[in-house]
Amino acid sequence: MPSRDGYVQAGRESSRRNAIAGAFLRLAVIALLVGGQATGPPGFGLTGDRLAITALTVAIAVTLSLMVVIRLRPILPGRWNDGPAEAVLVGLTIVAAIALDMVSDSSPAVAVLMFAVGAAAVRHPLRWSLPLLLLALAGLGSSAMGLLPPLSPEARQRDLSLCVSICVVFAVAYAVRQRRAATAAQAGEAVLAERARIAREIHDILAHSLSAQIVHLEGARLLLRADRSQEALDRVERARELAKRGLDEARRAVAALRDDAQPLPAALDALAGEFRDATGRECAVVVSGHERRLPPETELALIRTAQEAVTNVRRHAPGSPATVRLSFGDRTCELEVVNPPSDAPGTPGGGYGLVGMRERAELLGGTLEAGETEDGFLVRLRVPA
Repeated sequence: MPSRDGYVQAGRESSRRNAIAGAFLRLAVIALLVGGQATGPPGFGLTGDRLAITALTVAIAVTLSLMVVIRLRPILPGRWNDGPAEAVLVGLTIVAAIALDMVSDSSPAVAVLMFAVGAAAVRHPLRWSLPLLLLALAGLGSSAMGLLPPLSPEARQRDLSLCVSICVVFAVAYAVRQRRAATAAQAGEAVLAERARIAREIHDILAHSLSAQIVHLEGARLLLRADRSQEALDRVERARELAKRGLDEARRAVAALRDDAQPLPAALDALAGEFRDATGRECAVVVSGHERRLPPETELALIRTAQEAVTNVRRHAPGSPATVRLSFGDRTCELEVVNPPSDAPGTPGGGYGLVGMRERAELLGGTLEAGETEDGFLVRLRVPA
């Protein structure tokens, strides 16, 4: 899974590409508009309709150019660059494009109108883009209903067709905006899921590593009281190795480096060896079924659950042996960690160990059972495989 920094960098790159693409699109619309009006009928003179056409063309070019400037280099304070200022410019562009279409009946004016409506739907929330759509429909509808010239049936039919086309453009552009929002939300959820996963990893690593260190250091303290310094030193060395190993695993968890993970049975054998070295009690590993590699998330959940379970045996049932059973099925994989009752008092329960194991199981679509049985205490994890 990509890291949080990767999502942030990708988001910045996407925003920069979108800004550049939007700027080029606006420049292309300006060029289309100016070129279309420049190729109008001969006899250019700044009188009558040509004067109005020229003024409206310049107004549209100015509003679109200001939108380009705002996208590439903010020129207004605060959030005005991305919000109200651009919405106002889009509204002015729509009004000018409708007026230009009424005066010149030109295709570039229609293209500018559709572009402005689409840009409003893509760039702005519905509370801003919907009034701009209604503004465009009101301008075109006035001609279609005969409130403004021209009044010919052909012109009315054309304006009605434009109203339908603009509604379609708005719907498509709004769908694009919603898709982008959904993609951004998915990226945010992925970041949160990554944080939660790393938090679980750190908890499980610290719970396993520190608990084993406490066992070794407590043994070293008792050995020193009995003047068995060499054995105490051996316990301290084991605690040191556990601390080093725990630090390495924590770094791997933060960096999300899981490519070099051991096969599941080998990882459980290593865990059982640590249990035997730390407690002097037996920890058997029984594997049944067709052994195979599972998805990394599934294997990691099984290993962490086993670590948490055997750590709980050391803490809450000191002196008790443990048995780890791993069963590969056709559709599921099941892990069981059982231990008989202990006569020695253990550390009181609490913490987030069982909660973390259940969260792992639920994220994978599996189940976790934990509780006392006739033979002692049982932790059973069943996940899809």
